[in-house]
Amino acid sequence: MELLIVIYACKTNSARKIIAVIPYLPYSRQCKMRKRGCITAKLVAKLLCNAGVNHLITMDLHHKEIQAFFDCSVDNLRASPFIIQYILDSIPGYQNGVIIAKSPDATRRASSYAERLQLDIAVIHGETKDEGEEYSDDGRSSPPPPCSFSQQIFCFDYPGTVPQTVPKVKPPIKVVGDVSGKIAIFVDDMIDEAGTFINAARLLKTHGATNCYVMVTHGILSGMAPEELAECDDIDEVVVCNTTPIGDKTVRCPKLKVIDVSIMIAEAIRRIHNGESMAHLYQNIRGDD
Repeated sequence: MELLIVIYACKTNSARKIIAVIPYLPYSRQCKMRKRGCITAKLVAKLLCNAGVNHLITMDLHHKEIQAFFDCSVDNLRASPFIIQYILDSIPGYQNGVIIAKSPDATRRASSYAERLQLDIAVIHGETKDEGEEYSDDGRSSPPPPCSFSQQIFCFDYPGTVPQTVPKVKPPIKVVGDVSGKIAIFVDDMIDEAGTFINAARLLKTHGATNCYVMVTHGILSGMAPEELAECDDIDEVVVCNTTPIGDKTVRCPKLKVIDVSIMIAEAIRRIHNGESMAHLYQNIRGDD
């Protein structure tokens, strides 16, 4: 809200151009319709544009299609050059590594890193199920009332009830790919709750992985996630970029390392201010990155 107020104040005072620099766009994960939920990322985009933003600089959107929600220019910068350089410089024996996608949805991103580093790829498929977890009817999915006889007269081939969609059942969590005797390197756009990475790292260690590194752009790490990562013996190091406030998280989790990406954001601001081309910041960037 404070950002919107400042943007609107600049607009009402006849600012020629307003550029918003938001390295981590909030609510970017709420960019798809789930059941009857709202698409919050579109709401955020409309609020920023209506307040007066003419240009947005961000980094590693959760889905690149979010750029279509904005009625202004969007520069979606990439943190992959910094992460790849960290892998080359700070992970000993990375040549014996394998890039891990923690879900099938992250396969394209993992493939991009694997091709640049000339490494193999493995995918975590399925999900962990809690014991005793069962479907509970809370009343919100109550069936429709049956039609009266007068209504059924006009219903040809009336089935009696609305047919239900067969629910998807994910298989138990497993690894697709060879990780035995290799260094597992997770790559993703963000880490919020640590449970998914911890379960995946534990699974990889049981399949023979020697070390596990987590490389992400946005280190949100809400709640007790830093402590959970610090207590996990299966994860050796967690690397994030400074796109979000880190605060005391490095103290709470000694495994947490931070990459500074401010030089890229500063260069983007300079080029936009001087009217220069942004193509240099997107060299060798493909559509699936």
